[in-house]
Amino acid sequence: MLRDLLNIIFPAICIHCGKPLVGNEKHLCTFCLSEIPWTHQAPQPNNTAEMRLMGRIPIQAAAALMTFKKGNVTQSIIHEIKYHGNTHLAYQFGRLLGNELLNSGRFDHIDYIVPVPLHWWRKLRRGYNQSQLICEAMAKTMAKPVISRNLYRQKYTTSQTRKSRVDRLDNMSGVFAVRKPQQFENKHILLVDDILTTGATTEGCYRALANIHGLQFSVATLAITSH
Repeated sequence: MLRDLLNIIFPAICIHCGKPLVGNEKHLCTFCLSEIPWTHQAPQPNNTAEMRLMGRIPIQAAAALMTFKKGNVTQSIIHEIKYHGNTHLAYQFGRLLGNELLNSGRFDHIDYIVPVPLHWWRKLRRGYNQSQLICEAMAKTMAKPVISRNLYRQKYTTSQTRKSRVDRLDNMSGVFAVRKPQQFENKHILLVDDILTTGATTEGCYRALANIHGLQFSVATLAITSH
């Protein structure tokens, strides 16, 4: 009764269209859920994510779960996870991403799942690392361990959102480092982030890992921009 009363006074609304949620709907209404632009590209070599990184870093495989465009459902999902602390959505879509990779058969040899790290100050202010939340959900689906403290962000950087590709690359120079390189020796790691835009952050992470003996590198994100 209390829940019903609260729903009348403070109705739950869809995070994208703002309409009241009904029945078993959570966070997204049925219509907006049906509008999510899934990529379905995890099984495909040379997919959009791989082509964006090709020639810049050597990857075994890459995949994104959804396509991101300004104003679409994916943008609302990413913003809700990244800026509003919606852990439920992070876990829900993390599990979906993990299932997608598992079913593709192209990520079977992963040893560790590694989140793109936040600088300690930004994590303190935000209270969480959205990439780590996604990783924790993926780990349950893929039955792989999450290693979240070995790769770390040693420099605080400003937001990448409004920067050009060149500025993004400059902004990521020397940002990341590894505490114990030997932990990743002869291992295949899956780097996970919320969104792949120009690939500058991914490239910055790889540069910190590039000299580790026998390292193999794959990438997965919840979303990829459409450009």
